[in-house]
Amino acid sequence: MKKNILIIFLFYSLISVAQQDPLFTQNMFNQMSINPAYAGSNNMVCATALNRLQWVGFGDGSPMTTVVNINAAIQPFGLSSGIGLNIANDQFGFNQDLGVDLSYAIRFNVASGGKLAIGFNGGFINNTLNAGNWITPSGSTDNALPSTKENSINFDMGVGIFFNNDDMYFGASATHINETKFNKAVEPSHYKRHYYITGGYILQLPSPAWQFNPSVFINSDLTTNQLSVTANAIYNKRFWCGVSYRVGEGVAGMIGFELFSGMRIGYAYDFSTTEISSYNSGSHEFMLGYCFSLKKEKPPQQYKSIRFL
Repeated sequence: MKKNILIIFLFYSLISVAQQDPLFTQNMFNQMSINPAYAGSNNMVCATALNRLQWVGFGDGSPMTTVVNINAAIQPFGLSSGIGLNIANDQFGFNQDLGVDLSYAIRFNVASGGKLAIGFNGGFINNTLNAGNWITPSGSTDNALPSTKENSINFDMGVGIFFNNDDMYFGASATHINETKFNKAVEPSHYKRHYYITGGYILQLPSPAWQFNPSVFINSDLTTNQLSVTANAIYNKRFWCGVSYRVGEGVAGMIGFELFSGMRIGYAYDFSTTEISSYNSGSHEFMLGYCFSLKKEKPPQQYKSIRFL
């Protein structure tokens, strides 16, 4: 019962005061979900899947998020562009959100051999709330929750910019710019606009086999602000391991490797530094990615850094 009380507390917190977009520790592999301008930045066709099991052992209703996306570089009428598809399924408590959106980015050559892209996306979010079986500790129903399954589908939009070259990347974006509404309780509510700033750099170490990849991830809904700092060591451009710190929330370790050209797998484990750590055994996150070229005359290319997933 104690865990159930915590679940309902989290449910209200996530709706009313906390950030509504799901977060990943391996956020460098999740650019497509938060920034439509990322589409086509690899000059290849890339597919990525991420699955996060948060607060394992917490009990029924602990968050679970799955994201699958694919993006590709295109040149319609000779115009350097990128397109992408993103599908996200987020479950927590009595709530399940399914979002599908399409992205388009136009890309420009800029100094230092890089490209600057401007992108936008549009799609739909299907919000489902099924709290009909919730019973309070006193044995009665809660009038603040709907007694039947509640469902709504709403249009959603996002915009962003993204710069990358062989050594670095930088992105700034906003999701839910139209503040799409959803009905998840007696009173209708809406998604807040979320703002993201991301960046990373590849530093070549004295040994040719080793590289160092620091990165930052900042997000805010102008009520809650979060900063994550990550550092990865890359060996032979095929293996990586590192640590991440989400300020005031938790620390994580991550590891990954390239199975064969273009195919990569990664894993991260999070440990919360907040009071909620007493009620769970941490969070697990899995990543699978694959990139390939459509040019048949060339073998699949290898990347210079893990940021390209």
